[in-house]
Amino acid sequence: MEYSSNLKKFGTGVSPAEIEETLAAVRRALPKNRNEKVYKRCFGAIDLTSLNSTDSKDRIDRFVTRAVELPNHYPEVPNVASVCVYPVFVETAGMAIGDSGMSITSVCGGFPSSQTYLEVKMLETAMAVENGADEVDVVISIGEFLNGEYDLMGNEIEMLRNEIGDDIVLKVILESGILAAPEAIHRASVIAMLAGADFIKTSTGKAAVAATPEAAVVMCRAIRTFAEKTGRQVGFKAAGGISTAEDALLYYTIAEQVLGEEWLSPERFRIGASALGNRLLSAIVGSSVEYF
Repeated sequence: MEYSSNLKKFGTGVSPAEIEETLAAVRRALPKNRNEKVYKRCFGAIDLTSLNSTDSKDRIDRFVTRAVELPNHYPEVPNVASVCVYPVFVETAGMAIGDSGMSITSVCGGFPSSQTYLEVKMLETAMAVENGADEVDVVISIGEFLNGEYDLMGNEIEMLRNEIGDDIVLKVILESGILAAPEAIHRASVIAMLAGADFIKTSTGKAAVAATPEAAVVMCRAIRTFAEKTGRQVGFKAAGGISTAEDALLYYTIAEQVLGEEWLSPERFRIGASALGNRLLSAIVGSSVEYF
């Protein structure tokens, strides 16, 4: 596809004034969302993540087993949407999950920099799916995008989409903290969605600037515009530096204000996080929890 020529149909995104206006509305709406129901919704939207240099098969087995066993300890809390691991640990995660039905997310495609051969990206992604990944998170070619190579960036995502097929959930990471400018974040969002993304995601969590409320507003507005023009509802995933219950509520409320209620299920809204699990559990039960 010629992505450059298709960008015009979706405008240039939101202005700084519109972003601030939206965030003001979000701040006004936050107090009503500080309740157990919303905390539970946020917990059920978590892609519980372990992406550490110190990960090992034993560590991932224990990490995933703990997630799978959560309903035994907190039956009133919806379990996390998925566990997120490096591709080499997908099979290990699958063995720990067994027949529990929990989904596996794998970062792929040269995560977190996306600086490798396209053939390597495709092979790594295909191997993750072959080993049991239900969802894959890939990063755009940031440098090429910033250099104006929109077709190259879009066609890479499109090829990865074709590689995994339509049954696997594809989340595309923009690394919004590096893109920085609202117009650039909007443009990258549109290209990713045109290329077949099921979700667009803020950050890898490995960059100096990760998720920001401003970037989330831009991305959610792009999702809304895309849905209005194409009829396809793409999900939003906030990730990178989201570690407190208040952080989770902020991004939930942005999605609520910009996209509406129909986007607030795990099918359309996710939070990528590691430390967040314990803090949301603590908010839900009303006392300090160190489960994970």
